[in-house]
Amino acid sequence: MIRAKRLSTGAELPWTGQTSDVWIDVQSPAPDELAALCRAFAINQLALEDALEYGHWSRAEVYPEHAFITVRSYADPVNDREFTERVSLFVFQDAVISHSVGGTLALGKVWDMVGREMVNTPQEITYEVLDHTADTFFMLADTLEARVDELEETVFRTQRHSSVGEIFDLKHLIGPARRLASDAREAAALLGRHGTGSAADLVRYRDVQDSFMRATSRFEALREHLTSLLDLQLSLQGQRMNEVMRTLTAVSIIFLPLTFLAGVWGMNYQMMPELHWRYGYAFAWASFLTVGALLAYYFKRRGWW
Repeated sequence: MIRAKRLSTGAELPWTGQTSDVWIDVQSPAPDELAALCRAFAINQLALEDALEYGHWSRAEVYPEHAFITVRSYADPVNDREFTERVSLFVFQDAVISHSVGGTLALGKVWDMVGREMVNTPQEITYEVLDHTADTFFMLADTLEARVDELEETVFRTQRHSSVGEIFDLKHLIGPARRLASDAREAAALLGRHGTGSAADLVRYRDVQDSFMRATSRFEALREHLTSLLDLQLSLQGQRMNEVMRTLTAVSIIFLPLTFLAGVWGMNYQMMPELHWRYGYAFAWASFLTVGALLAYYFKRRGWW
């Protein structure tokens, strides 16, 4: 599918080979559509291969024919899904071509901005697409931060519930997100250093680079927070285990002298005076209860039980 917009007015128009004052958005193009674009524009073959390659990482390059950048982002950042989407931009002097499989969140928003809000040049469109792509990383970071806060509250309030699995699930999401944001930052940095356009355009690219850098920093902070939370979870589990072992040890110590007394009085020697004493049985039970109660009281006072 190919759709086009006039940069100066923002009006949509059918693409019939125009090569100036136009934004051409290509989504999953057919071979004949791709061939028509290659006939109309001097598209670098290496850039075209990168755009068509499935799952290609974020990168940028300034070719003699045009500038090129491809970036990946998350398709559903609000719900922290792992599904990613990719957009590639071929930036000419007076035209821009965007390529994607089925559109992206950033493309959809910028498409409606063309012709207004000072978005009417290829460089401005490139900046806006990259800027809105960076926004998806911030939305994902907000969602993950909210989940981490909930997880932290769960760890503290429900200490008997193990959150190790949930922590590793979040770390599994944050790792790729950090790599994608870092790759996009490096691509934007290359455009900021070697891209074409006015000085204001290059400043915009550096602004996008800063946005991706801040997104990367947030993911790094989240990863460190989860690592600390994991250490805390394991420490709390160890503490609970120590409390259980302390209680079991206290109970064992209470029964240790009782077992000793029961063993002594359980010996059936003929000359043991307690065997023929009228109150021997009652005395034995009184001894058991007294010793057990005194040890339990002592452990309670010391906070060992």
